[in-house]
Parts: sequence; C-alpha cells; structure tokens
Amino acid sequence: MGKRWRIHSHDAVRIAELERAAAVPAVVAQLLLSRGVHDPRRARDFLDARLSGLLDPDLLPGVPEASERILAALQAGRRILIYGDYDADGMTATALLYSCLRMLGGDVGYYVPNRLDEGYGLNAEALETLARRGASLVVTVDCGIGSCREADRARELGLELIITDHHEPGQRLPDAAAIVHPRLPGTAYPFPSLCGAGVAFKLAWSICRRAAGGERVTERMRHFLVSAVGLAALGTVADVVPLVDENRIFVRHGLLSLREQPGAGLQALLQVTGLLEKQRLGSEDLAFTLAPRLNAAGRLGQAQLGVELLTTDVAQRAQALAEYIHELNNSRTSLERSIYLAAHKQACEQFDPEGDPALVLAGEGWHPGVIGIVAGRLAEKYHLPVVMISLDQLGAKPGMGSARSPHGVNLHEALAVCGEHLLAHGGHAAAAGLKIDPAAVEAFREAFCEHVAGELTEADRVAEVRIDAEAPLSQLTLQTVQQIEQLAPFGAGNPRPTLCATGVRLAEPPRRIGGGERHLALKITQHQVSLRAMAFGQGEWADELTAKLDEPLDIAYRPVINEFRGRRSVELHLVDWRPTQAATPSQALDS
Repeated sequence: MGKRWRIHSHDAVRIAELERAAAVPAVVAQLLLSRGVHDPRRARDFLDARLSGLLDPDLLPGVPEASERILAALQAGRRILIYGDYDADGMTATALLYSCLRMLGGDVGYYVPNRLDEGYGLNAEALETLARRGASLVVTVDCGIGSCREADRARELGLELIITDHHEPGQRLPDAAAIVHPRLPGTAYPFPSLCGAGVAFKLAWSICRRAAGGERVTERMRHFLVSAVGLAALGTVADVVPLVDENRIFVRHGLLSLREQPGAGLQALLQVTGLLEKQRLGSEDLAFTLAPRLNAAGRLGQAQLGVELLTTDVAQRAQALAEYIHELNNSRTSLERSIYLAAHKQACEQFDPEGDPALVLAGEGWHPGVIGIVAGRLAEKYHLPVVMISLDQLGAKPGMGSARSPHGVNLHEALAVCGEHLLAHGGHAAAAGLKIDPAAVEAFREAFCEHVAGELTEADRVAEVRIDAEAPLSQLTLQTVQQIEQLAPFGAGNPRPTLCATGVRLAEPPRRIGGGERHLALKITQHQVSLRAMAFGQGEWADELTAKLDEPLDIAYRPVINEFRGRRSVELHLVDWRPTQAATPSQALDS
C-alpha cells in the first residue's frame, strides 16, 4: 500500500521574520516552523539547549522525600539495592544510581531481573532473595509503578521500598515509602516525558546536593554528574521518548560527555563498534549502535552484564564485556532475521495484512527477547498493530507476547480491554507486553482485532510521510546540511528533517548490502548533480527500483553528513519513493 505524502506549506514572510528575529539561517527557520516553533525566544532555547535549562531536581514529584530517605540510609550504613529493568533505559538508570551511591560511600548493590525467567518489573521471589541477603532499602529504577502486590510483599519482608519510574501509572499506586514519577497522579511536573534514566539522574542530582549540604556540589560530585548526563542521554535515546525540552538537553550534553569522559565500559563499547574513530557522536549513534547492543544483552538474558559494563572501572574487564555484548548483538540480529521470515510468512499465508485491522501472530520457539523487534518491523511495514506471541514448544509455560503499534491505537488500553483473555499485560501506548495461556490465543486474536477495528479509520490504514520542504539535490551543499544539523539531536519528537525532490533518476542499479542484504546502496542524480544514498532496511525495494532505472522518480529523503577517513560529504537516507507524477512538482505532492 502506497504512503501518503504530506508536505508542510511555509509562509515566506514568517520564515524571514523568524530568520531575522532568532538569527538563524533561512533553512533552519523553515524547519523550526514545521516543528511548531514560532517564537524567536523559544527557537533560541530549542537550538541552544543549555544545561542550565534542566529543571530543579526537587521539582520532580517524590524526589525530595526519596533523596532524604536514601541519604539517611547511606549515613546509617544500611544495605541498599538498586532494582532495575533489563532494557537499555533500565540498565543506564541502574548504573547511574548505583554509581552515585557507590561514589558517596554507600553499601550498595544492584539487581536486574532476567527477562526470560522473571519478566518485567518487581518480582516477589527476587524481593524475598534480596531480603535474605541483607537488603534494607530497595530502590527501583524504570519499573515498579504497577507492582502493587510486590510492594505489599516488600513491606511484609521489612524492606523499605522507593519506586522511581516513568511508565503509565495504574488506578492504584503501590504502597511504597516514596514514589518518584514525572506523571504522578495529583502532581503537575512541567515536563512529563522523562525516561527511567532521566528520572534516575534527577534523583542522583538531588542526593548529591543533600550530601553536599546545599546546591553547590563538590568537584567529585560535579564530575560524576557530568558523566551521568551521558548515561541519561543513552537511556533517553534508547527509550524513544521525545527529544524536546529536558530530554533534548540530556542528549545534547550527554553526547559530549560520552565523547570526553565515557567511563571504562562505554569507552570499550565505543571502541569495538568503531564509534571511537568518529570526530563527533550523534543521537543516531546511540539509537542504532550503542542502545541495540545493550538491549541485546537484556533480550538474551544477560542484562546484569550490561550494567556491569556500564559500571566497571577495570579496563580489561570492560573490554571483555564489550566484545561479548557485541557478539550477543550479532546473535540477536540472526535470531531476529529468522523469526521475521517465519512471522512474515505466517502473516501472508494465514491472515490478510493488507485487509485485517491487526495481526496477532504466534509461533513455537520464537525467542521472547526478540519478538518485540520483529513486531515493530511488521507494524511499520503494514502500518497496523502487531502482536507477536512466543509459545513454549512443550506447551508447559504461558505464551509471552510483545505488541507494537505505528499509529493512534493505544496498546495499553487495547490490552486492558482484552484483559479477560490474558494472564498479565502492561506497557506503553505504542509498545506493550503480555502473558497468555496458549489455549486463549485465538480468542484474544478475535477480541484484539475487533477492538482495533473499532478504533481505526480508513485514513489510519495509510502510512504518512511528513515532509518538511521540497529541496532539489543542487541545494544540498555541505554548508546547508551543516545548518540543518543545528536542529540536532534528532529522534522521537524531533525527527531528522525529511525533504523531497522530484524528477530524479537512478544513476546505476541499486545494490543490496548488509547482513541478509537488508539495505540498499544507491546513486541518485538530478540536473547533473549526483549523490550517494542509502535505504536502510529496504532491500526489498531493489527489484522494483531496478525496473524504474530509466524513469523519473520522486524521492523523500533525509540529508546527513557522512564522515569517512576525515572526509565529510552529503549523503541521502531514502525514506520513500514513487514514480514521478504527471504534474508540476508542487501539484505532485499532497499538501
């Protein structure tokens, strides 16, 4: 199904006014307007993203009480356990808070549940184990807001429990000593979109200030907090929260911190991935290189090693862990490819991905740590909600599921509506998880598809490409793309600008590259200007594009600066394409 192109219309007068008032190039003014940034002062705040723009940590709901309790436990010499989550956000949050308390001389450890055996969130058996091992205070990071029964068990065990989280609160809050959450019911924190690592950073900052006896922290604490901004940035990008406001500040300054003082573990990971050779890091380096490797460790049941990598001071151990986690990611990629092929075949042979409102796919032996990635790829491909369920080959265990949605269907609500068919569920609007009795899969499929059908309109079924402006290849000078880079860091809520060009041609047949030939390398030409282009994850376009070799095309693309052996050049990342329509360029694009 073809995608609908939407191009922003821009008023030349407004562009000129913002260009003059905010002192930015015209192309930057145009892109700011397409992002809804019209006020010159807000434009400067957006572009500058000063570290001083972070809100006072004690404004975050629950932070004052939590930091006082943690500091009291530190001073009393009580055993503190950081209870984390197994994704990259949870690992960075765990490492951040653990490192803070260790720096302050605390008797502190950390615990990360095994994704495959224990699942997400607080686990009663784990709490019992921690209590037996002498834990006195348990602080969750990136989890716990929905763990009411587990919080009750912690109280029975005599554990003081502090919850820090950012996930959707339920109707009932856990009975904990303190809850730190940017969207805590009854509060109004100015920026509600922090990730788990961002929340952990705010708590660590507050603890340091209290330990120092005022707002001015010691030099050692300041050095730690600057380094911790790098961990917060990695967690922020990995969790795909909007890169605006405080999140934008974390990532802008965290990229510098990761380059200048990454710590032994991240230094080793940068080295094995080749990022150490780059002159500067970008948010895409975190999203597509570092975060997937940490997530691979969690998906394959090795999250503890991910946290150890982020906290070790021993260079030799850091190198060994980085190399091992790098190999785990290769294994994850291979598993993902095989499950994708099986799931795609099932979708096409047993269901109708072009007509069904949603896909609920189930397979024996599908690795539960990888199905979420595959669900995301299929959801993007077909532009509909996808649930992937891993079934135990012996049928002795419940099925584990991951759901992804590319548009307005709220998965958190949808699973709640279908809750009678599930053993457990939780997550976000766009990504969620579930546990199900294998015998209930068909009933759940019917209920889920029925609910989604009632939520979707016909327009929702058509994917949109939102285009900031039309720009012929001749405009894409290195200087222009460098000006566009002023809007970085890019990510959720602030995507890399998408432009379009009409009437371009392929200078040569596209080449499939990468593992499994998933990607395409192309050479695009227009009016004697030729540029290299990449289409990531779109190897399937190869045959169709080759058939259009002698025909004009319209392309939607993102311009980037490619750095190779010290040389910088403009490269295009292809987003979509279509045959050039028999109209003027302005008419060829939907407005």
